Amino acid sequence: MSLEPPTYLSSLQNNIRARPIPWEGAVRAGNITDDHLKKIKAVDKVRPEQRRQTIEEDLPGYSSLLAGGAGGKSILDSAARRTDIVQYILVLASDLIQDVPSLADALISHPEPYKPFLPFLQHSTNTEDPIPLLTSTFLTALVSHSLVASSKPAARDEEALSQLYTYLSTLTKNQDSGLQDIGVQGFSELLRKTRSREIFWAQRQQTLAPLIDTLRAAAGSKENSSTLGSGTRSVEPGLSGGVGLQLLYRVLLVIWQLTFEGALVGDELQENYEIVQLYTHLLRLSPKEKTTRLLIATLYNLCSTNRTTILPIAVFVRLPALLSNLSGRHLTDPDLLEDLSALSTMLDEYTKTQTTFDEYAAEVQSGHLRWSPPHKNPTFWKDNARRILDESNGALPKKLAEILGKDWDNDKQVLAIGCNDVGHLVKELPERRMQLERLGLKTRVMELMADKDESVRWESLRAVGEWLRYTFDG
Repeated sequence: MSLEPPTYLSSLQNNIRARPIPWEGAVRAGNITDDHLKKIKAVDKVRPEQRRQTIEEDLPGYSSLLAGGAGGKSILDSAARRTDIVQYILVLASDLIQDVPSLADALISHPEPYKPFLPFLQHSTNTEDPIPLLTSTFLTALVSHSLVASSKPAARDEEALSQLYTYLSTLTKNQDSGLQDIGVQGFSELLRKTRSREIFWAQRQQTLAPLIDTLRAAAGSKENSSTLGSGTRSVEPGLSGGVGLQLLYRVLLVIWQLTFEGALVGDELQENYEIVQLYTHLLRLSPKEKTTRLLIATLYNLCSTNRTTILPIAVFVRLPALLSNLSGRHLTDPDLLEDLSALSTMLDEYTKTQTTFDEYAAEVQSGHLRWSPPHKNPTFWKDNARRILDESNGALPKKLAEILGKDWDNDKQVLAIGCNDVGHLVKELPERRMQLERLGLKTRVMELMADKDESVRWESLRAVGEWLRYTFDG
């Protein structure tokens, strides 16, 4: 899963590596010690083999250089006021743990390896300041190493993860695609274990929401994704919304990693972000096999861990037909082919057992209504009205109330269909009117009698008529 470092970051690091640092002057000024300087000169601007040998012969010394210890402060603590030295050391530290993995092992054995670094994440709020960015690069690599090396994350890892996620999320919200790219790749490096994914999810308003916005932009819509399944113009991700293909791929990678906790995240991903509709739409537009692979793999993770809630919606948004179309293409990626086959089989098996009630329930739970056959079928309502009101403690009328509570300015037929359904429920089960009234449905339907759309006015009038029919019958 290793990815090339973003160009913006590589360029910044190379620029800092090339800067001359007046080390002896820093010693005289008391910014660093003689011992600090001796250790830096032994590994700076030397061949990788020499660097590795020098460090491996003195792992405790180089661990103390970066993290501090009984022998004295870390070099970052000593030189905290010298931004040129801090920047240089942050880049050098990242190079050292990459070139000498045993130093990363020694650091994570240190009681407080992150302590000298974490304060620099809040060095400033200026996006031009490289220190927080370089700090996050080093910490991301070290925390990721610690997570993989241990069967159980330490409390210090969890604290560092939380602060790193907060900082990286500021990059993903930035308008600069280079910074977005760094933030998203940082997330990907950290989402390697269940606990790191749980913490990411706990901070989802910071971490996940900007990524969903990026995907919606790539899909050609910043609006709620329920509009995506109904006539959104076809655009190619990588062009729409200024989302480049590399950024799109990395965002999809992060969300795929998150869905390894499918049972934890699936239902809320659907409820808050309508992930199935969004991903189905992106699948139609996917420009490359590598993006298609991640879209399919993510949908498979979500469907397999949330069968009762996600599968009905996947069928409603016509995912099976889309998968059938994809199967007819000349695809070569073996992982994509395997997941495509497994997801298609899962959906086919579900479809065979699906009833008309299931189809209607899936449509309501999707949060978007269309004039599908059940809405206008009197027999459907006669047979299923009671079940609609009772199933899952009244989940369907609650969802209907939620749908009708929106304005739907771009798709007024949703309101007309919702009023139609409420009218049928009252007609078939007048004795259950209070259940609907407690959800605010009667009040909302009456409000819609004044809507500017003629079909909404007509359907709301019919629904109110059903209520009035029983007004004097107790």
